[in-house]
Amino acid sequence: MKNLNSIFNIHQIKLLILFSLSILFFSFNTIAQPKTIKADVIIYGGTSTAIASAVQLSRMHKSVIIVCPEKHIGGLSASGLGFTDIGNKVVIGGISKEFYQRVYNHYQNDDVWKWQAKNEYGNEGQGTTAIDDVAKTMWTFEPHVAEQIFEDFIKQNKIKIYRDKWLDRENGVELVNGAIKSITMLTGEKFEGKIFIDAGYEGDLMAAAGVKYHVGREANSVYNETWNGVQKGVFHHSHNFGNLNISPYVIPGDPTSGVLPRISTAAPGEQGSGDHQIQAYNYRLCTTNAKGNIVPFEKPKDYDPAQYELLRRVFTSGRTNMFGGGNIPNNKRDVNNVGPFSSDNIGMNYDYPEASYAKRKEILKEHISYHKGLLYFWGHDESVPERLRDNINKWGLSKDEFVDNGHWPYQIYVREARRMVGDFVMTENEILGKHKVNEPIGMGSYTMDSHNVQRYITPEGYVQNEGDLGVDANQPYQIHLGTIIPKKEQCKNLIVPSAVSSSHIAFGSIRMEPVFMILGQSAGTIAGLALDKKMDIHDLPFGELSKRLIADKQVLSYIKP
Repeated sequence: MKNLNSIFNIHQIKLLILFSLSILFFSFNTIAQPKTIKADVIIYGGTSTAIASAVQLSRMHKSVIIVCPEKHIGGLSASGLGFTDIGNKVVIGGISKEFYQRVYNHYQNDDVWKWQAKNEYGNEGQGTTAIDDVAKTMWTFEPHVAEQIFEDFIKQNKIKIYRDKWLDRENGVELVNGAIKSITMLTGEKFEGKIFIDAGYEGDLMAAAGVKYHVGREANSVYNETWNGVQKGVFHHSHNFGNLNISPYVIPGDPTSGVLPRISTAAPGEQGSGDHQIQAYNYRLCTTNAKGNIVPFEKPKDYDPAQYELLRRVFTSGRTNMFGGGNIPNNKRDVNNVGPFSSDNIGMNYDYPEASYAKRKEILKEHISYHKGLLYFWGHDESVPERLRDNINKWGLSKDEFVDNGHWPYQIYVREARRMVGDFVMTENEILGKHKVNEPIGMGSYTMDSHNVQRYITPEGYVQNEGDLGVDANQPYQIHLGTIIPKKEQCKNLIVPSAVSSSHIAFGSIRMEPVFMILGQSAGTIAGLALDKKMDIHDLPFGELSKRLIADKQVLSYIKP
């Protein structure tokens, strides 16, 4: 009997072990399986474009999810670019205009003017009045105000958002019969939708889906343009060395002594030719001189004054302009690049569009180090005139901005990365009114603006910048539907409202934040109507799309007064 009990106990123990192992195996498999999250529309990116798309879809009663690498949403609008590049404000409508109306409403409250009296704030905007009491819009704002407005949009429209989620760019896009079925993040979450929107500045989802795109400048011959490609000797702004005749060599005039840092020794290319180089990036700092809100500019750990020898020679030549930008509320300034050697880190971003996440991180780190070193140089190097050193040392980063990021902007200014080659390619011919746009989904009006692309050595042996252009459109222009939709044979259910289908120089006008929000809303409308009608986005009748856009206060045409 005792032996039988022992055998029975052993049998029970074996069963218990097997049961426990099966539970563990089941649990392991359950945990290992990627979580699948579904919605009608999946938006990748946390930019202003993404928010506008999501808000429009929510208002059309569609389920929508934003999944984005960013922890802080709003893109450049919430990351330092508070002195808005506007153009003609009359053509900014819909959700884009609503954003600027919310900015206006915020600053009507006297309590938000903590570092400056409201009546002391000037009314200078980017080509217009900053505060428009008639249209109840305001075009200048602090970064944290913009971010809060975007967060309000998310909350009020009950939009689900998954932050700090990075697309698996190698294996994370599942395509079935020419359409995206799902996208998977590096953390394993899978997002499944009927339509997808790539709202990132880089166009990562577009590229991973196999959609055709371009990086760099096209030759003028490609689209019969004048202002694309290499533009040696074309100086539309002050961001060049002009006739200063500054030597690029360590020992001035001696090529055998080596070349100073941040000057390319490569030939700049033939005039009007294409290349794979992109316009310079920088950070749009939010600075202040308001006592009690200043964080002094710091000396980076890897500071090397030799990196700024070229700037030292600029100062010696008598040129002293180095930073620009515009005034924003509360004694703050949105600081941008000015002059031949400034915050634009020319030539150091060429790899960024196609780079891995790790490589991009290295590029960003180098840009931050360069920018911080530049600020320190300006405030402390003896080559800088004393009056300028004294002035910059009264300024610093704003203590109440980017508080969890060392008061440094969350995002670099990705002025240009990948650009889709879609159903329609916008060129300077459409911007300048030479070619008609038959299917408009929004309008732009800003100057075709490109920052410098390269810094090279001229045949005469001097340093020069190239690529900085500013070509005005005669009047606001229409943006074609095909600029945000890939060719159908490449992808049936993807919309790309940020990395739009355009030439380099045309993108220089389209890439402004108000326009990105306009295109974001139009992208959401296309997706919403396609879902309503149960048809592919490419088959949507333009007449019905146009009718809905106009009903939602998008501006599709302009009559010159």
